[in-house]
Amino acid sequence: MQIALKGILPVLALALSLSASFGQSIGTVYTESGEQQREKPLDDIVQKQTILNRRVIPYAGIREADVFWQKKVWQLIDVREKMNLPFAYPKRPFFQVLVEAASPSEEQIAAGVTPMRIFRDEDFQTELSQEEIGKLLFQEDTVEVADPNDPNIFNLEVVKNALDFEMAKQFRIKEIWYFDKQSSSMKTRIIGIAPIMPLISEGKVIPGEQVVPFWVYYPEARPYLAKERVFNDLNDNAPMSWEDVLEMRFFSSYIYKTTNVKDDRLQDRFPNRRDLLMESQKIKTEIFNFEHDLWTY
Repeated sequence: MQIALKGILPVLALALSLSASFGQSIGTVYTESGEQQREKPLDDIVQKQTILNRRVIPYAGIREADVFWQKKVWQLIDVREKMNLPFAYPKRPFFQVLVEAASPSEEQIAAGVTPMRIFRDEDFQTELSQEEIGKLLFQEDTVEVADPNDPNIFNLEVVKNALDFEMAKQFRIKEIWYFDKQSSSMKTRIIGIAPIMPLISEGKVIPGEQVVPFWVYYPEARPYLAKERVFNDLNDNAPMSWEDVLEMRFFSSYIYKTTNVKDDRLQDRFPNRRDLLMESQKIKTEIFNFEHDLWTY
């Protein structure tokens, strides 16, 4: 019995030492100074890398001669509609995705991430500088602060409030609908995206007034949007990106403008909301009928 115990004890000691060293190695990183840096807990069962490693498929080339007909169309997405709720996902709204792509952190810049260009106008002619983008991220306001030496004296100080990404309730989309003779089909290609925010003056929201802070040139934004996961209410593991949502048109919208000789919007001709939506649907029907009539003999 004593001989058996003498043989088992070294084995148990070796097993305990290995388990102890293995337990210390899990989630713990030792630096040269001997300090322990524990890894952050993973709030999942596996690290999601599919979206981060995704590459954007370039658009197929198209000749000018193959474009038989085209029309520029501006549409409006309202994030309060049920189908568009992912645009307003509280943990990461779509507006935040656009802003952070245009103004990456210092760590991302050091890793080689190039800031996405954003523009002031819908024609993509005036590019915003990083300083101007910084002003969009923070709203400056003037407040009265009591003097620490004399509470009866108030001094004016300028404070910066972080931008509330959930304030963007609507987005504008500029796109081109065209008929491709090569494939004999009607196609749509998004050109630009712009958030719409309420106008803020002196720290207060002005009712009924809206402003478009910038426009994003969508062909350049595709690589950034392809690496951003979209919330899926049916499957948390669905590897769908914002580029997928826009390309496959998983959103609800209505037309508020098309190219016309006066360059006006539908709301200029149809102040009534109901009439505006009916005219928007009428334009969509006309475009559908145009494609259908091409095949009618």
